[in-house]
Amino acid sequence: MNAAPHQPAEASRRARALRALGVTPWVRRAANPPAGVAQPEPAPDMLAGAGAGVDCVVILPAGCGTRELDLLGRALSAGGASLARAARIAVSDGQLAANVPEARAYLVFGEAQAHALGRDLPAAALHRAQIVLADEPALVLTRADAKRRLWNALRGLRRALATAGG
Repeated sequence: MNAAPHQPAEASRRARALRALGVTPWVRRAANPPAGVAQPEPAPDMLAGAGAGVDCVVILPAGCGTRELDLLGRALSAGGASLARAARIAVSDGQLAANVPEARAYLVFGEAQAHALGRDLPAAALHRAQIVLADEPALVLTRADAKRRLWNALRGLRRALATAGG
């Protein structure tokens, strides 16, 4: 009455089946992958939309401490998946460290970062997006009123992303 144990499918067949189901297999990164392990190919529809349709981008001041980043990471994780996976871009000396993608929403920590975002992003993208200004991370870490404003901002941002189809 014992059934034969399930035999694993060969790697290429498994990769094709997963791709057909829309599943992206995660593979642990290694300097040199072991011989015989098939590396998964990204699905073509995922490659086409890699830069489009970004939900949220977080703009932070450069030089945030570990405690501030930990607090912000936990707060963003509590805000839902789209906020937890949001791109984080630092601002140093009034300049953004990387090119900012067009997104539906921007969570900006501090006025200096808001000015840098305004200088870098086109006016049409600023008009389409929801921009939420929060206090600097150091203030969020030390002051209760700054934490309250951050939680209210995250709640409103999450609602806006949910109603916009995110």
